[in-house]
Parts: sequence; C-alpha cells; structure tokens
Amino acid sequence: MVRRRRPLPEVGELVMATVDTVFDRGAYVLLDEYGGIEGYVPIGEVSSSWVHNIRDFLREGRKVVLKVIRVDERKGHVDLSLRRVTDKERKEKLLEWKRAQRAEKLLELAAERLGKTLDDAYEEAGWIMEDAFGEIFAGFEVAAMEGEISLIKAGVPEKWAKILAELAKAYIEISEVKISGILQLTSKASDGVERIRKALMSAIESLKNHNVKYRIYTIGAPRYRIDIIAKNYQIAEAALSVAVKAALNAIKELGGEGSFTRI
Repeated sequence: MVRRRRPLPEVGELVMATVDTVFDRGAYVLLDEYGGIEGYVPIGEVSSSWVHNIRDFLREGRKVVLKVIRVDERKGHVDLSLRRVTDKERKEKLLEWKRAQRAEKLLELAAERLGKTLDDAYEEAGWIMEDAFGEIFAGFEVAAMEGEISLIKAGVPEKWAKILAELAKAYIEISEVKISGILQLTSKASDGVERIRKALMSAIESLKNHNVKYRIYTIGAPRYRIDIIAKNYQIAEAALSVAVKAALNAIKELGGEGSFTRI
C-alpha cells in the first residue's frame, strides 16, 4: 500500500481514500496512504449543493480524493471534505497517486532482488529519493535518464541505486511535458521597453540551471508567453515558478508592474 512518512495527514492536504461506511449524515473512509486509518466526511462537506442522497457522491468501496479539514492528533481523528476539492486538484492528486503506486511497485521489485522487505526499500532508498527529488517516482525518472549515479549522488546506497536504476530503465519510458503561462509586464518610464526586456532576460537567466527547454515570446505587448518543456510536471512547475518570480521581481525593481496567469 502506498504510504506516507507521517502517521497522520496535515490540514489542507489532499488524500486518497476508500469509502468504508455511508450513513445519512456522513461517511467513514479509510485513508489509503496512511495505513488505512479511519476518517470522516460529514454531510455538509459532501457537496456545495443540496445532497438528496449521499450515495450519489460517496458509495462503499469507491476511491475518492478528499481534502483534510481537521486533525485531532491526540485522538487520531481526521475530518475530510469532498466539496472543497477542485477538479484540478482531483486530477493532480490522481496523477500523483498513480505515480506513487508505480514507484512502490518498483521499490518492491528491487527489494525482492536484494532479499529485503518493502519496508526496507522505503527506509533505505525510497525516502531518500523523496527528499532528493520531491517524490519517489521523480527519482526513478531521473535514474532512467541519468543512471545509478544520480541516485548515489542523492544519497541512495550503491547496492540499491544499481538495482533501482536498472528497473527504472526497464520500466519507465521518459516523455516530455509542456506547461505555459502569460506574463503581463508594464512600465511607464520613457525607456519602458528596455526595462521590460531586462525583466524578461532575468527570467531567461533564472532558467539556465534548470534541465528544461523554454521559450519566452510576445503575444502582443504587454503580454508575454512562457512555455516550459521538461521531463515531468514537477521539474516544469519548479522552473516556471522560478522564471515568473525572476521576471516579476525584476520589473518591480525597475519601477514597473507585472502579473502572471497560468494557462
């Protein structure tokens, strides 16, 4: 079962859950990433509209994405919401869940080859990969591209790194993803065009240490599009965030104004 390092989730976190028992006033669920501990979804957190039949939204055995709204650490009690999860959040969490499942299967295969348990795999390699790459599967993606040396540099023991890299290359097909956004940059100064150019150059400079492809171009002043192409969404999102921050900080320092819209 896909797992987390913490015994309980945090408020605001998105979690995968299996609906266990449904009542008229709410439903009990099992948190898949937290050892199957129980959580509760009150009727008021099922939908923003009137709920005629709660089973139209939550049915026993169904997998659902929920948002944590309260955690009682002393009692180990977790309250959750279905209605507060946006469509975008649901899609992103389902993708994260699928990636985590694939990562765990690869850890399991590595453990079998080394005569270890899945718990050993997480403790001796998985959590190290999560710390280094943000998520375990991202570590496998890097290993598929760069080999075992990338895992060794991250702190994974050599015996694990060798097997994990072999599995990554055998089971992971690397494809590129693309994300985009629109920067709006303005300056009322007499040399405003030059100041905007400098802000855009700041964004370009910020991307030089990121393993991504990028394109920044005008779509009609004062709007400038940023396209980021990377091996996975995590890398792309991180690079986009850095570039946007660099451009907005630069235009502000130069006396102009800026904003960003994701598309």
